[in-house]
Amino acid sequence: MDDPLWIETHAPSLDDIPQEDVRERLQDAVDEPVNLVLHGPVGVGKTAAVRALAAAAHESENDLFELNVKDFFGMTKKEIANDPRFEHFITPKRKRESSKADLINYVLKESASYPPVSGDYTTVLLDNAESIREDFQQALRRVMEQHHEATQFVIATRQPTKLIPPIRSRCFPVSVRAPTADETVGVLRDIVEAEEVAYEDDGLEYVAGYAAGNLRKAVTAAQATYEAEGEVTMDAAYETLQDVGLDDEISGMLDDAEAGDFTDARSTLDDLLVDEGLDGTEVLDEILRVGRSRYAGDDLAELHELAGDVDVMLAEGNSDRVQLGRMLAELGR
Repeated sequence: MDDPLWIETHAPSLDDIPQEDVRERLQDAVDEPVNLVLHGPVGVGKTAAVRALAAAAHESENDLFELNVKDFFGMTKKEIANDPRFEHFITPKRKRESSKADLINYVLKESASYPPVSGDYTTVLLDNAESIREDFQQALRRVMEQHHEATQFVIATRQPTKLIPPIRSRCFPVSVRAPTADETVGVLRDIVEAEEVAYEDDGLEYVAGYAAGNLRKAVTAAQATYEAEGEVTMDAAYETLQDVGLDDEISGMLDDAEAGDFTDARSTLDDLLVDEGLDGTEVLDEILRVGRSRYAGDDLAELHELAGDVDVMLAEGNSDRVQLGRMLAELGR
């Protein structure tokens, strides 16, 4: 999609969050700031809800600091040191003399110590927090204790049980369930009307059913339908979403991996995870789907063996990008 993504341009305000129970709990957190753990499945709106919370709580967008833990902990020491979000407070000496672990701990502390631009506190979002190793969670616990007066910590995760008890005990849990079909249709209707897109209710209902509770997938599918057919009707959605597939991207990524062009394969993987908004499990499923028509015999068995190892690592909360990248590297060998 070359046009701006609807999932970004139509990010919800606090009042627009479709799950009523989540709206109410987050409104309470605006009135009385507390640390939170938002937990729920992929694509249900956890990150968008935290951004809506911060927009309602702070006059300046600079009072929200976001850290995608999954990507952050998968970065090399050099990538952390040179990241534009951090390099203004990571001195050359610290870059040279610190280990990766030290840099990670330092970034956590610095991020939590930012003085608020407006109001009395800042909000720090730690997204995909199931990827935090236990030793770093202990460091985070100490940071939370040290900066609790001026920093609100919001942790978003698919697996709250991955968090150590001292962190869970310092946070109020907010369960973010998948939106119902009717709630998803309501979100889609608001977006297509704002975009002045021709639509029919049964088209929105088809898209909602296709997404099966994944709000991000629903909005992306509605936009794909509009860009392909110029409207969001039942026929348009059926034609578009039946044809929506990632065969070319997946096949190209596997071609590059097998040829040893790991940089190109990794670039396609990043596009799938970031631009397409897929999570690691979804990409893995697509690789297996394409692989079944691409490989046979021992090659197919090896692909399934690699996929099984990656699936276990993803279930344990490891980085999607790192684990799938490792799989591509193994295919190259």
